[in-house]
Amino acid sequence: MIRTLTRPTLLLLLATATGAAAQTTPAQATPLTLAGAVTRALASGADITTARANLQKAQAALRAARTDPTSPITTLTQAEQDAAAQAATLEATKFSVTQTVVTQYTAAYETAQRIALSTAQVALDDRQLKIAQARLAARVATALDVSRAQTTLNTDRQDLADAQAQQPVLEAQLARSLNLPAGTDLTLSAPPAPPKLSVTLAALQGGLATRLPTLVQAANGAAFAALQVKLADNDYTPARTLEDARTALANAQRSADDAGRATLTQLRDAYRAVQDAQQRVGIAAESRANAQTSLTNAQAKLRAGTAAAVDVQAAQVQAQQAALGVTQAQDGVWKALAALSAASGTDVTGLVK
Repeated sequence: MIRTLTRPTLLLLLATATGAAAQTTPAQATPLTLAGAVTRALASGADITTARANLQKAQAALRAARTDPTSPITTLTQAEQDAAAQAATLEATKFSVTQTVVTQYTAAYETAQRIALSTAQVALDDRQLKIAQARLAARVATALDVSRAQTTLNTDRQDLADAQAQQPVLEAQLARSLNLPAGTDLTLSAPPAPPKLSVTLAALQGGLATRLPTLVQAANGAAFAALQVKLADNDYTPARTLEDARTALANAQRSADDAGRATLTQLRDAYRAVQDAQQRVGIAAESRANAQTSLTNAQAKLRAGTAAAVDVQAAQVQAQQAALGVTQAQDGVWKALAALSAASGTDVTGLVK
């Protein structure tokens, strides 16, 4: 007997089939560029969202303090200082988030390149092991040669497995910073060549006290302590209160001076790190050029019959290694620029919009 399905039953079956199809359909990869990743993190990252909310709260409190005619000078001053500190914190958070994303993005991209290199290296190791085994059979090699070739293969296989295990972890960390859903499949484009550092150290040192939260807060502490001294310096406030206020002011000024010196030291170190990283790019590029020349020579020798195919394969792996070296050197510049941006409160990466 043939049963006729009711409309609700048909709808239920259709929904079930649609859900099953959705589960079996692989998720589309999310393409990303370095600049796009930073832009997304600055637009919707958790740290940025929190910093913006704190600034809005501080600005609302300042408006309320200014509107209320009964607000004492201390309350108004603290509200003004908090708003300024939260504004500096938001800007600093942008640079901190940029530094985090640059580090995570370059680490994930480099790991993908290491996987490709390790795959080529394992293929070369396997070929060299077979050659060693053939030479042993022909009595022109020893068992030790075969054992060494096997050990090299095993080591490089483990390096490959380690890189493959790291890749999803690194991508998950990046996805979290970008506020992407867990399990998002990322496709990362090669980072572009980093910009040249064109600003001078002296220019970056100017105005630090108004850009970095630590200096803004230190200056606020000294200014508020000076206000307390001013309010206590009269004939109706106990002398002990004035002396305590003066002591607090001296301490606050020392803290501000110390914070300024520490910041300048950190800034100089970050500036030097950028210069060093830029020099390393040139060295890596020279190594890549040499490796490419060696590969070209090996290919020419193979055609002339004076080299074996495995020699060309080895030269190809070396060229791939040198290319990865250039990528790592350029990524080092990106990371150094991001660190300098955070240390100076000034964007030198060109990524912070």
